[in-house]
Amino acid sequence: MKAVIQRVSEASVTIEGVRKSSIQKGYMILVGMEETDAKEDIEWLSKKIIGLRIFGDAEGKMNLDIKEVNGDVLLISQFTLHAQTKKGNRPSYIKAARPEQAIPLYEQFIQQMQIDLGKDISTGEFGADMKVALVNDGPVTIIIDTKNKE
Repeated sequence: MKAVIQRVSEASVTIEGVRKSSIQKGYMILVGMEETDAKEDIEWLSKKIIGLRIFGDAEGKMNLDIKEVNGDVLLISQFTLHAQTKKGNRPSYIKAARPEQAIPLYEQFIQQMQIDLGKDISTGEFGADMKVALVNDGPVTIIIDTKNKE
Protein backbone atom coordinates (compact mmCIF):
# COMPACT_ATOMS: atom_id res chain seq x y z
CA MET A 1 0.00 0.00 0.00
CA LYS A 2 1.10 3.51 -0.70
CA ALA A 3 -0.25 6.56 1.05
CA VAL A 4 0.22 10.27 0.57
CA ILE A 5 -0.68 12.06 3.80
CA GLN A 6 -1.26 15.80 3.68
CA ARG A 7 -1.76 17.84 6.83
CA VAL A 8 -4.70 20.10 6.04
CA SER A 9 -6.66 22.92 7.58
CA GLU A 10 -9.60 21.81 5.42
CA ALA A 11 -10.37 19.30 2.67
CA SER A 12 -13.38 18.04 0.74
CA VAL A 13 -14.38 15.65 -2.01
CA THR A 14 -17.11 16.29 -4.57
CA ILE A 15 -18.65 13.64 -6.84
CA GLU A 16 -20.88 14.64 -9.78
CA GLY A 17 -21.29 18.14 -8.38
CA VAL A 18 -22.32 16.97 -4.91
CA ARG A 19 -20.03 17.38 -1.90
CA LYS A 20 -19.71 13.88 -0.40
CA SER A 21 -17.35 14.60 2.49
CA SER A 22 -15.46 17.43 4.10
CA ILE A 23 -13.17 17.89 7.09
CA GLN A 24 -11.41 20.68 8.90
CA LYS A 25 -8.04 20.20 10.62
CA GLY A 26 -6.52 16.79 10.01
CA TYR A 27 -5.27 14.57 7.19
CA MET A 28 -6.31 14.22 3.58
CA ILE A 29 -4.95 10.81 2.63
CA LEU A 30 -4.62 9.31 -0.83
CA VAL A 31 -4.21 5.54 -0.64
CA GLY A 32 -3.42 3.00 -3.35
CA MET A 33 -3.62 -0.76 -2.97
CA GLU A 34 -1.13 -3.12 -4.58
CA GLU A 35 -1.94 -6.69 -5.63
CA THR A 36 0.36 -8.10 -2.91
CA ASP A 37 -1.17 -6.08 -0.03
CA ALA A 38 -2.61 -7.92 2.95
CA LYS A 39 -4.07 -7.38 6.43
CA GLU A 40 -0.60 -6.76 7.89
CA ASP A 41 -0.10 -3.83 5.49
CA ILE A 42 -3.45 -2.34 6.52
CA GLU A 43 -2.70 -2.61 10.24
CA TRP A 44 0.86 -1.31 9.96
CA LEU A 45 -0.04 1.64 7.71
CA SER A 46 -3.00 2.72 9.83
CA LYS A 47 -0.97 2.70 13.05
CA LYS A 48 1.91 4.51 11.34
CA ILE A 49 -0.36 7.28 10.03
CA ILE A 50 -2.25 7.75 13.30
CA GLY A 51 1.06 7.88 15.20
CA LEU A 52 2.72 10.48 12.95
CA ARG A 53 3.70 13.50 15.02
CA ILE A 54 3.35 16.27 12.45
CA PHE A 55 1.09 18.78 14.22
CA GLY A 56 2.57 21.74 16.05
CA ASP A 57 2.78 21.85 19.84
CA ALA A 58 2.70 25.03 21.98
CA GLU A 59 6.19 25.96 20.72
CA GLY A 60 5.28 25.28 17.09
CA LYS A 61 7.40 22.12 16.94
CA MET A 62 5.90 19.18 15.04
CA ASN A 63 5.38 17.00 18.08
CA LEU A 64 1.68 16.08 18.23
CA ASP A 65 -0.24 13.29 16.51
CA ILE A 66 -3.70 13.55 14.99
CA LYS A 67 -5.46 12.24 18.11
CA GLU A 68 -3.79 14.87 20.28
CA VAL A 69 -5.23 17.67 18.11
CA ASN A 70 -8.61 15.94 17.66
CA GLY A 71 -8.05 15.97 13.89
CA ASP A 72 -10.19 14.38 11.22
CA VAL A 73 -9.34 12.18 8.23
CA LEU A 74 -10.52 12.31 4.63
CA LEU A 75 -9.45 9.09 2.90
CA ILE A 76 -9.47 8.86 -0.91
CA SER A 77 -8.64 5.74 -2.96
CA GLN A 78 -6.15 6.40 -5.75
CA PHE A 79 -4.73 3.55 -7.82
CA THR A 80 -2.50 5.96 -9.77
CA LEU A 81 -0.10 6.04 -6.80
CA HIS A 82 1.23 2.77 -8.25
CA ALA A 83 2.10 4.29 -11.63
CA GLN A 84 5.28 2.96 -13.19
CA THR A 85 6.93 5.54 -15.43
CA LYS A 86 10.29 4.03 -16.40
CA LYS A 87 9.35 3.28 -20.00
CA GLY A 88 7.65 5.69 -22.37
CA ASN A 89 5.25 8.45 -21.45
CA ARG A 90 2.14 6.45 -20.65
CA PRO A 91 2.20 5.21 -17.04
CA SER A 92 1.63 1.53 -16.35
CA TYR A 93 -0.57 0.51 -13.42
CA ILE A 94 0.23 -3.20 -13.52
CA LYS A 95 1.09 -3.33 -9.77
CA ALA A 96 -2.17 -1.68 -8.70
CA ALA A 97 -4.73 -4.10 -7.30
CA ARG A 98 -7.76 -4.78 -9.47
CA PRO A 99 -11.11 -3.53 -8.07
CA GLU A 100 -12.23 -6.99 -6.91
CA GLN A 101 -9.18 -7.09 -4.62
CA ALA A 102 -8.73 -3.37 -3.96
CA ILE A 103 -12.29 -2.59 -2.79
CA PRO A 104 -12.23 -5.06 0.15
CA LEU A 105 -8.74 -3.81 1.10
CA TYR A 106 -9.92 -0.20 0.97
CA GLU A 107 -12.96 -1.01 3.12
CA GLN A 108 -10.77 -2.87 5.64
CA PHE A 109 -8.40 0.10 5.73
CA ILE A 110 -11.31 2.46 6.47
CA GLN A 111 -12.39 0.23 9.37
CA GLN A 112 -8.83 -0.03 10.73
CA MET A 113 -8.32 3.74 10.53
CA GLN A 114 -11.57 4.29 12.43
CA ILE A 115 -10.50 1.84 15.14
CA ASP A 116 -7.03 3.37 15.47
CA LEU A 117 -8.31 6.97 15.36
CA GLY A 118 -11.19 6.23 17.71
CA LYS A 119 -13.83 7.90 15.53
CA ASP A 120 -15.40 7.80 12.08
CA ILE A 121 -13.43 9.05 9.10
CA SER A 122 -14.67 10.67 5.90
CA THR A 123 -14.11 9.05 2.51
CA GLY A 124 -14.49 9.45 -1.18
CA GLU A 125 -16.10 6.77 -3.35
CA PHE A 126 -13.98 3.99 -4.79
CA GLY A 127 -13.69 4.26 -8.57
CA ALA A 128 -15.66 7.51 -8.84
CA ASP A 129 -14.48 10.61 -10.71
CA MET A 130 -13.77 12.76 -7.66
CA LYS A 131 -12.85 16.40 -7.31
CA VAL A 132 -10.68 16.81 -4.22
CA ALA A 133 -10.03 20.24 -2.72
CA LEU A 134 -7.69 20.95 0.16
CA VAL A 135 -5.67 23.57 1.94
CA ASN A 136 -2.33 21.94 2.73
CA ASP A 137 -1.22 23.25 6.12
CA GLY A 138 2.50 23.94 6.21
CA PRO A 139 2.71 22.53 3.59
CA VAL A 140 3.28 19.13 5.14
CA THR A 141 3.14 16.06 2.88
CA ILE A 142 4.38 12.58 3.86
CA ILE A 143 4.60 9.54 1.56
CA ILE A 144 4.55 6.05 3.09
CA ASP A 145 4.93 2.73 1.25
CA THR A 146 4.30 -0.47 3.22
CA LYS A 147 6.86 -2.22 1.00
CA ASN A 148 9.56 0.02 2.58
CA LYS A 149 8.90 -0.61 6.29
CA GLU A 150 12.57 -0.96 7.21
